[in-house]
Amino acid sequence: MSLQEDPVQREIHQDWANREYIEVITSSIKKIADFLNSFDMSCRSRLATLNEKLTALERRIEYIEARNGDFLGSMPKSLEYSLQLNELNLNFLHVNME
Repeated sequence: MSLQEDPVQREIHQDWANREYIEVITSSIKKIADFLNSFDMSCRSRLATLNEKLTALERRIEYIEARNGDFLGSMPKSLEYSLQLNELNLNFLHVNME
């Protein structure tokens, strides 16, 4: 009878080892998912804050333009391009946040 128990015991030990391995893998996957969810929320929050700041800056620029008349006409081209680039970045952030 002891000859038959050895293969059975070996299978039982192997089964437990497999279950422990699966548990480690499952736990690791859960940790990765938790990290990714946390990272996603952090990025969304930071992007939302950045979006608010850029919107406030755009409003200030619009106010200055309205107060000073044709602001863009007298603005150096490099600054005009910089403002256009910021607007494109804002649009890109807005699209990616949806």
